[in-house]
Amino acid sequence: MIRFRHTRSPSARPVAAAVALLCASCASCAWAQQTEVMPTVTVQGALAPEGLGLARQNGTASRLNLRADELPASVESLGAATMQARGDVQLKDAVTRTTGLTDISSPGNGISYAARGFSGNNAVAVLEGGQRLLVGSGTATYPSDPWGYESIEVLRGPGSVVYGSGTTGATINAVRKAPSRVTSMEAMAGVGGGRALRAGVGGSGALGEGGAFRVDAYADHADGFIDRGQSRHAKLLTAITYALTADVDLDVQLDHLEQKPQRYFGTPLVNGAISGTLRDQNYNVGDAAIAYVDDKAVARLTWGVSPALTVSNELAYMKARRNWRDAEYYVYDALANAVNRSDYIAIKHNQEQTGNRLEARWNGGANQIVAGWEAATINFKHTNNAPYGGASSVAPTGFDPGRFDSPDPLRPDFATDTTTNALYVEDAYRIGARLLLLGGVRHDRYRVERASLRGGDGFDTTLQSTAARAGLTWQLAQNTSLYGQLSTGSDPLTSLLSMNLANSRYKLTRSRQVEGGVKQALAGGKLEWTAALYRIRKDDIVTRDPSNPALSVQGGAQSSRGAELSASAALARAWRLDANAAYTDARYDSLIESGNVSRAGKRPTDVPKISANLWLGYRADDWRAGAGLRHVGKRFVDNGNTQAVPAYTTLDATVGWNVNRNLLVQLNLRNLGDKLYASASYSDSQYLLGDRRHAELTAQWRY
Repeated sequence: MIRFRHTRSPSARPVAAAVALLCASCASCAWAQQTEVMPTVTVQGALAPEGLGLARQNGTASRLNLRADELPASVESLGAATMQARGDVQLKDAVTRTTGLTDISSPGNGISYAARGFSGNNAVAVLEGGQRLLVGSGTATYPSDPWGYESIEVLRGPGSVVYGSGTTGATINAVRKAPSRVTSMEAMAGVGGGRALRAGVGGSGALGEGGAFRVDAYADHADGFIDRGQSRHAKLLTAITYALTADVDLDVQLDHLEQKPQRYFGTPLVNGAISGTLRDQNYNVGDAAIAYVDDKAVARLTWGVSPALTVSNELAYMKARRNWRDAEYYVYDALANAVNRSDYIAIKHNQEQTGNRLEARWNGGANQIVAGWEAATINFKHTNNAPYGGASSVAPTGFDPGRFDSPDPLRPDFATDTTTNALYVEDAYRIGARLLLLGGVRHDRYRVERASLRGGDGFDTTLQSTAARAGLTWQLAQNTSLYGQLSTGSDPLTSLLSMNLANSRYKLTRSRQVEGGVKQALAGGKLEWTAALYRIRKDDIVTRDPSNPALSVQGGAQSSRGAELSASAALARAWRLDANAAYTDARYDSLIESGNVSRAGKRPTDVPKISANLWLGYRADDWRAGAGLRHVGKRFVDNGNTQAVPAYTTLDATVGWNVNRNLLVQLNLRNLGDKLYASASYSDSQYLLGDRRHAELTAQWRY
């Protein structure tokens, strides 16, 4: 196993090494294959007519790699060409252009989304290449940008049959670009507002007589649009595939990522509203620090036992190290005209996860079936300076940010050892030419052992859940399908790896969904559209005991119902329109909080009732352009629905010129209306503000 050296700050060194390795590898491949004719991969002048991809296989919603129009579920995918054409430089930019996904990311939770009435990393899972690092203390940090990925796939609704608990709202999967024996290279460089610089390089080639490799590297740096808004990222993704024999293939991946995101926890409200005067201010301390380091190694053996039977074994190792040192809570004091800061927080996460997946697939004519066993061990250590003392006051503008000064020492707090086991089976049976019946069941068992590192009591507990789904797809015509499904799932009340003694007596929540919809492609695929109706109910959320409000029990429930519509249309030879909209009616059915206050009928936090996206693309000869609207409705900050993050609509645009068949120069324009808006709330007194109007110029080269 390769050992990665842990540097304290991201730099361009991984990228420089990757560039050298990639160039040397491609040169050797070209020498070894000089008798071959190597095709030139060119940048197309047109926007890629990807549409909704109904005819493409989707490996996120099912382990049977069914086409999107065959699946009795709401799925969506965004290809690399579409993300490039829209100028999406962060993964969350691309994900939130899909139907019904809302960004609620912050420096505390890394990357996080809301979908179908449920929010956070314990309800919306984020995967890379089908691999999921279990959530520790509510935080997920990887993947963060789209470089090196072929597509982003989204499964809306409970996905526990495929990926276990914590997937009630949605499952997001970043699909890697695969190694290829055809030699290819691509590179990107960009410069933009906020002194942003970014660069990426990637390529594939042959490896010996039966193998291929791929390397992707990326780095960026920006000063941001607020005071002390610097951020840095760097990553190196490598993959090798090799045919060991005619029937056995070996796939290996080794990745390393380093991030230093903005040390920004939001802007305090003034008289309960966002203040334009404070738009550029950062109230964190001057020596604040946030750093994420992620490593990943995967080895997969695939044996084609027969034309119908395939057996594979996948071993994965993932490691995450995270560090925070910040002043995170801000309140504006109108009488003193000052900002009061508190919660001087220092936290460290050390997480290691080793897992194995043994799987067998059968494709025997009308019947496809997959069965597998997953097992993993996860070691998680949490270090902090609880109870997070420290306080200070600064002027609203023109202040000295000061330094991190907490009376509480940074000490190891707890460590957990978690063992997971899961058995699953999924079956797709074709009944004639028009009906496909899809069924699946999965059982998960989690054993969590927690040790206090401060002399407190430890514990061990076992949680389990069984999830199932049954769906039917009816092909009315060649390009028109109706579907319906029943599915169940589960979510943890809090991150399994950071479960405390109070939560150890609770079981996993239970969710169940009813969904139906239609998928259709018209005019030879020039128009694709889908529509879905659903209802989800989650039981066993924590509430107060009605007979004794001093006690917390599992007896609450929340639900959501909604409608989603997605469409992609080639309006003419030069124009394409992509649009989607989601209506979400989410509520607490039963929830009693302290003071014996009922929240029944209230909307859960971070959930908009309406969200929508629109993108109009144009291409002619060597030019291409696009413009798009993003709308996110009002979201409540508290369960009592007394305070809300205002709705917002932003406008983005792009203009691109194909200088030649290999080089594309593109100008990306963001928030053209210079909208002052909040992307998320961090507390009831501070919101994270979206970036102001800015532009970025990129050059993208392919060979």
